[in-house]
Amino acid sequence: MLIEGRSCGTSYEGEFKMADSQASPTDTPQASGRRRFINSAALAGLAGVVACTEKAVPGASAPPAAAPAAAAASHAANGGVHLKPGELDTYYGLWSGGDTGEGRVLGPPAGREILRVPGFTPGALIGWGITNESKKVMGTKPDGSLRYTVGDSHHVHASYRDGNYDGRYAWVNDKINSRIARIRLDHFVCDKITELPNVQGFHGIFPDKRDPVDEKINHTTRVFCGGEFSIPLPNTPTEDASVYRSLFTCVDAETMAVRWQVLIDGNCDLVATSYDGKLAATNQYNTEMGAKYEDMMSAERDACTFFNIARIEEAVKAGRVKSIGSSKVPVVDGTRAANKDPATALVAYVSVPKNPHGVNASPDGKYFICAGKLSPTASIIELSKVLAWFDGKLEKLDAAVVAEVELGLGPLHTAFDGRGNAFTTLFLDSQVVKWNVEAAVKFHGGDKSVKYVVDRIDVHYQPGHLNASQSETAAADGKYLAVGCKFSKDRFLPVGPLHPENEQLIDISGEKMTLLADHPVRGEPHDFIIFKRDLLKPKQVYALDDFPHAVKDAKESGVFRNGRKVTVKLTSLAPAFSMREFKVRQGDEVTLILTNLDKIEDLTHGFAIPNYNVNFVVNPLETASVTFVADKPGVFWCYCTHFCHALHLEMRTRMIVET
Repeated sequence: MLIEGRSCGTSYEGEFKMADSQASPTDTPQASGRRRFINSAALAGLAGVVACTEKAVPGASAPPAAAPAAAAASHAANGGVHLKPGELDTYYGLWSGGDTGEGRVLGPPAGREILRVPGFTPGALIGWGITNESKKVMGTKPDGSLRYTVGDSHHVHASYRDGNYDGRYAWVNDKINSRIARIRLDHFVCDKITELPNVQGFHGIFPDKRDPVDEKINHTTRVFCGGEFSIPLPNTPTEDASVYRSLFTCVDAETMAVRWQVLIDGNCDLVATSYDGKLAATNQYNTEMGAKYEDMMSAERDACTFFNIARIEEAVKAGRVKSIGSSKVPVVDGTRAANKDPATALVAYVSVPKNPHGVNASPDGKYFICAGKLSPTASIIELSKVLAWFDGKLEKLDAAVVAEVELGLGPLHTAFDGRGNAFTTLFLDSQVVKWNVEAAVKFHGGDKSVKYVVDRIDVHYQPGHLNASQSETAAADGKYLAVGCKFSKDRFLPVGPLHPENEQLIDISGEKMTLLADHPVRGEPHDFIIFKRDLLKPKQVYALDDFPHAVKDAKESGVFRNGRKVTVKLTSLAPAFSMREFKVRQGDEVTLILTNLDKIEDLTHGFAIPNYNVNFVVNPLETASVTFVADKPGVFWCYCTHFCHALHLEMRTRMIVET
């Protein structure tokens, strides 16, 4: 295999030399040894897959950034990122929660965690998975228990209007159980979850930015989802991997219903969408559709696969679809064999170096950047050329790749500053590289005098995702870059074998990048977005009418019996519940409805019942309910679990379960 600028053989010797040569000349021996160790471990796992002899990266002129001491001095000169008491952050950051199955809200640049938003998994703080309302969103089995109690959230993205975030929704994926959750950004709560049919390993996710046909619709109406693991369709037990396939899915942004799916060759990894709404894409690292490690890496090249949204929806409307198994979702044929003719093709497979990881849209709407992972390159794909191929105006689809340039070892994900520069994580080099997109295109086109690499900076350690402020919008502002490092090693106080991950903040406002701060985060977040705080107007207090079962007046409180089913209606108004006690009988099915009548911001109440596995909160003017069987007789003190008043400890009521 030949990679531009390198001759490739069967040895990793050159790769180790390149990794060491790119280390900062002021690195300590300990730091250099750590990089060699991690690179050795990572590359050993890829033995026989990619091998390159040493050669300097063409077009690269920038050495790594300053050593930690110099970076600290620069940080001090810039005033740092620590805010004064009472000072608010200038950005919101939405992070995925990884194997906690939640979303997280951070405040850049200080990096303070403000909130965790449970969705796929129970959340003890607010009673998510305990209340009837949250269980309805999460999904239950016939016996009322939760369908799933684990999740793995990787990617979070928000809704758009006119190319910028509009503050309505965010979506996050659950890779384990192929679910997509929507978060309402007015209250920062998960309001809908949809399980994708016939999909395993739902990984990449991205909303569209406008309608592909109707220009008047300038906001998000669809969310695209990539299925990473190929399976038999329908899923029947067989070891014959040749019948395994993956699906690319479109979900309605408002109803959260699955609109359609596309059957493809190969798998889906991450997802990107164009600013005109016409194209969505996914990078593919397993075009071989292999079921085993070595089979997934046998091809010389893989693909970045493009979906023509308007044509797909025309095919769905015309009935050129099938269904799979018990699902009624329409599925169109996006395989290579069915999409050879550009005039009728729904899908286009653009060739890129093997096993890419990440595809990102540039803020100017011109390019998708597909990072190489096993190749030290990034591929720049011009979207107008992809559309030209669909229109029959471009003979060879791969001519849409206008540049394929070397960046360093293990390029994964790319962010943008809105000034023409891209920032890509280099997993094996433990670096972020800053490079100019148009300069890279010129270099690839033959102008070898162009220096497309602008700067490099060491990060700590092994970076995965990154994102810049407003990076994934047409309003990218090029101020801050956050980098999610998978290993923190010695950056924080030791707390046993399980380390936090390290989210690092970098100043990208100047020509040179400056490392500003480390933030330990609970594992394992993956992707995130950062946007200006004035784009969001969260509501601090609910409206009573938001809840159909609200107890709007304390006078409505009481115990209401219908056979063995009992409804208990309560209100809270600091520092008391509306009833001093309530009685039920052993064996009753009890539904308790609680409305918080406090209207003051930040005056939240909790409600816990000992020995009954009940604990939840109600925010100002919020209503929540729980249902349980009163199977234990006795007196049970129900108390407020969320500090609310000087008489907080006295805020109690008695549940008396009679025999």
